[in-house]
Amino acid sequence: MVDPRFRYGAWRGGPDPLKPPYDLRKVLDEVGEDVLAGGSLREALRDLVRRGFDGRRGIDALRQRARQLRKAAERRGDLGGALDQVRAALDQAMAAERETLAGMDGDGARLAEMELDTVPDDPAGAIRALDQYEWRSPEARATFEAVRQLLQQEVLDAQFAGMKRFLQEGDPEAMQAVKDMLADLNELLAAHARGEDTTDRFADFMDKHGDLFPEDPQDVDELIDALARRQAAADRMMSSLRPDQRQELAQLMSEALGDPDLASQMAQLSDNLRALRPGLERGPVRMQGEDELGYSAAVEAVSEVADLEALEQQLAQSSAGSPLDDVDVETLERHLGGEAAADLEALRELERELERQGFVTSGDDGLRLTPRAVRRLGETALRRVFDQMQAAGTGDHDDRRTGAADERTGGSRAWQFGDDLPLDAVRTISNAVRRGGVRPGGGSAPTLLVEDFEVVETERRTSAAVALLVDLSYSMVHEGRWGPMKQTALALSHLVQTRFRQDALEVIGFNLVARRLAPVQLAEVEPEWVQGTNLQHALMIAGRHLRRHPDAEPVVMVVTDGEPTAHLLSDGTPFFDWPTRPATLRATVGQVDELVRWGATLNFFMLGDDPGLARFVDAIARRAGGRTFTPDIGRLGEYVVADYLRARRGRR
Repeated sequence: MVDPRFRYGAWRGGPDPLKPPYDLRKVLDEVGEDVLAGGSLREALRDLVRRGFDGRRGIDALRQRARQLRKAAERRGDLGGALDQVRAALDQAMAAERETLAGMDGDGARLAEMELDTVPDDPAGAIRALDQYEWRSPEARATFEAVRQLLQQEVLDAQFAGMKRFLQEGDPEAMQAVKDMLADLNELLAAHARGEDTTDRFADFMDKHGDLFPEDPQDVDELIDALARRQAAADRMMSSLRPDQRQELAQLMSEALGDPDLASQMAQLSDNLRALRPGLERGPVRMQGEDELGYSAAVEAVSEVADLEALEQQLAQSSAGSPLDDVDVETLERHLGGEAAADLEALRELERELERQGFVTSGDDGLRLTPRAVRRLGETALRRVFDQMQAAGTGDHDDRRTGAADERTGGSRAWQFGDDLPLDAVRTISNAVRRGGVRPGGGSAPTLLVEDFEVVETERRTSAAVALLVDLSYSMVHEGRWGPMKQTALALSHLVQTRFRQDALEVIGFNLVARRLAPVQLAEVEPEWVQGTNLQHALMIAGRHLRRHPDAEPVVMVVTDGEPTAHLLSDGTPFFDWPTRPATLRATVGQVDELVRWGATLNFFMLGDDPGLARFVDAIARRAGGRTFTPDIGRLGEYVVADYLRARRGRR
């Protein structure tokens, strides 16, 4: 009885918290299609990871997005814009100064004008020359000082994210805090380079200077990685400039630092980072765009381009089969967003989830499908077959009833201990009502006793011994028939195992020789580059299968796209020749006659339009009293399953 204090209903609080990250059965169906088409399980999983699944983007889509973002970053602006910005600011300051001097009398003003005329054209030389100049215009002095401070902030911000905002107020104590941080940082990096344990020292460093590192590194290696990437981006940005721009900007940055102590600490930091993380340097990047980027913005743009280039490369390697663990998730999430990181995590977990839920196993021979996975593939293939049959109106529809696979007679009898027959619920309840049984305690519902139970009477159906012979020659792959053939065999196998358990099915594959195939072997069988269509050997194995079930209805079905070109010699070795030899035909017809004497009817499903096969199949059908089908490859499963059901109805 349901407790009235609780109410149950559909979840309405957003996404279902218990919903799995993706439909693993749908994933298995997609992988299975590739495996059944002749590919390996590893290749099928790799292709699925590339294209994505169940609404998740694959590696190819993520790489395409990274490429788009990289191209957008390359169009962000002009890397040499820092020089143009400084030139414009200096021109503004000098113009304001000249305007002030023009309104002043005396030799001092004229001498000052002459001094301004000697200022070099390059920004670094201009800043050096104007550093000791006595400004008459307060506006010009403020503009010049702002240029110096801005350059200093840009240089520091390029190396330390967010430093520009920290120094914007021009507080001398803030600059001193930066110098103290640089000194402590260089000591920390030097100790780490010597191999010392820097865990405690790093913790002390972050307690003291953590507000200057918005990335919030968790250990010294993360700190070094972040700083080294920005240092490499700065070096790459400089290498992307024209030689004259590179020289001017280098001199400008040197002048911008101004303070010898600050310049020394920055140079030491650069040396430490190059020693700790060598090999981060990459070639120049071609930036396009009309916007003038400041030094810090230019370094940031180049850093983004470098991250996206590395991400593209990692995703390309993963697309080619490298482990997904090589992809930098933090970089992916930073540039492509949290949804992309979730997609990557789902791709990473796919193989482990398939193995955890028992669909694949891994061993010395690699990944393999489990019987559970093969049953799922067979179920999916059978469902498609029944959908085709229903659409075509053949009358052979999906029957969900399971059990002993017996036929109901319409009668019923009392239940006996050990019965596994279906319960007749109506007669059972009627017996209890007629007997007047009541629920203990005065309820009106009947109480069921053992003598009330009745079961449905059935009669045992004749079982069938089914041999499905499938051509495994390489032409089946070449003509695109491999996948439909395997799906058909799995669908029939699943139908027999679940609906007609009393039947005995054996799938026999044949090329140069024939062999029995269990469902797992059938799903995993791959094309072999061998010549020969040995139908004689396949019929021989089918005959042994039928003789093992003498009381069953013999059903033999052959799926092939070529006439026999091989047979077994008297010593058991296979013989192949093309065109077909008379000896091969005689050996094959001999096995057909054996099966006919046993009472079997051979039905052929002929794929393709090989004239030799058509003549052979017609002759065999007349000889064996069987039928010939020429189905479209997309309807092969429908034809085979319908023929099996028809053969069962027409049993002896």
